Amino acid sequence: MRIERIWPDNRLRNFHYLVACEETGEALAVDPLDWQLVLATAREHNWTITQILSTHDHADHTAGNAALKAATGATVLAHAGAAAKIGGVDRGLAAGDVIRVGHSVELECLDTPGHTMSHVCLLSHGDLPALFSGDTLFNAGAGNCHGGGHPEALYDTFATQLSRLPDATRLYAGHDYLNNNLAFTLDREPGNAAATALLATTRDRAAPDMPITTLGEEKAFNSFFRLQNPLIIARLRERFPDLSESPSPKDVFLRLRELRNTW
Repeated sequence: MRIERIWPDNRLRNFHYLVACEETGEALAVDPLDWQLVLATAREHNWTITQILSTHDHADHTAGNAALKAATGATVLAHAGAAAKIGGVDRGLAAGDVIRVGHSVELECLDTPGHTMSHVCLLSHGDLPALFSGDTLFNAGAGNCHGGGHPEALYDTFATQLSRLPDATRLYAGHDYLNNNLAFTLDREPGNAAATALLATTRDRAAPDMPITTLGEEKAFNSFFRLQNPLIIARLRERFPDLSESPSPKDVFLRLRELRNTW
């Protein structure tokens, strides 16, 4: 499996992806907003885009679908619950469905509500697993819930699915917010060694050169995985005096998400 991360340099800081089978040259385009750049990148590698995947129904992830389909004849895939809103979807997806790309690539669909209530992440298994997380999980952060989602559903997605994936899983998120998210971690957990060290290497780095983190690394510096950290809890209680001394992980997650909305 070959993965090409594509940076369109837009104000929304999107990432697009091509996931290709090295045997056949067939490729899946993930959230190709800048469809011309995605198509040009595929052609540079002599890949043929045969499928297009929208992780969710927001326009910054779907607006390139129709033009890319017209240019390639590719099949459009998305969460079955988002298909009508997106339009032009050829295959509706549910949890456990498998997307095959060429002969060598298999991606499992995870039903991951929260950012929206009809959101899919794609998981590749193997020695070097990878997660294409859309706007559910960001490097050092979590998706917001403003555009049709719900924070309690997002917590459940983190607690019952994402936190249980292998630590070696590489994270391919829908946007680059890494530096801001690391700054939020250090605001909530001053002295977090992993966040401090990573931010020192990324603060002046261009988005196309940002590192691909793993879930094991995320658990060291992503506040939304560190829900039982005493310092995070203590500082949340300073901001939210009604939070109990021994809050549940869910309560901590919800307060972190609330705080991040305006931070």
